[in-house]
Amino acid sequence: MTVSRAPAYAKRMAHPLRSAFLCAVVLAAGCAHRAAHAPASTAGDAAAAEHIHHRFEDVEQWAAVFDAPERDAWQKPDEVLAALALRPDARVADIGAGTGYFTLRLSRALPRGRIHGVDVEVTMVRHLEERARTAGLSNVVGVLATADDPRVPEPVDLVLVVDTYHHLQARPDYFRRLRAHLRPGGRVAVIDFRPDAPIGPPPGARVAREQLVRELGEAGYRLTEEHTFLPYQHFLVFTPVEDGSGAGAEER
Repeated sequence: MTVSRAPAYAKRMAHPLRSAFLCAVVLAAGCAHRAAHAPASTAGDAAAAEHIHHRFEDVEQWAAVFDAPERDAWQKPDEVLAALALRPDARVADIGAGTGYFTLRLSRALPRGRIHGVDVEVTMVRHLEERARTAGLSNVVGVLATADDPRVPEPVDLVLVVDTYHHLQARPDYFRRLRAHLRPGGRVAVIDFRPDAPIGPPPGARVAREQLVRELGEAGYRLTEEHTFLPYQHFLVFTPVEDGSGAGAEER
């Protein structure tokens, strides 16, 4: 995918916030021509697979997308942080931190806490660390992860996964291993695009609420909170089940 293809795709999207699309929307431009030449039965799968496995190495390109000011209107970061109700000294792992959209906000909101900005792209981790240094935020730790291991260096009170869940492979296994990185009372918050949202990744890459709850249940978590104020995304909060069971369980 080239940088020049994203604007052409954005113009075709009839949405007032098209300049603030996340990686999912910009990536669709890169998937479009391959899908167009695939059989109808496989075009959607091809676009979804390319999106899921895409690399995010070009920091300047993605910073313009991830940190676009218009994103705030529908991502509602302040409302998200308020809903999470974290203590000022909480420790948080931001999985798929990218350029630090949530990591830096968490750092400022939790001055006595520690925020681990976790990403699989070394260029993103370096960029995030540099942003934190420039802003004088000493409680940010950049963490270079692998596809199947977040490598969080200490137990945390919250694992935040924003627009990254659909990129993860073998998700029940991933989140089962992640339990070891949670402190007692720790939570996992997942925010990702709904199947019916007008923006987001290709339809085949999106994860329905029911599937997300089922997969986290298989990993040993229970849905304990659900927030509905985000216009395009699920916002689900899970806690571990003590015995590791509880597939698909929900608390109401």
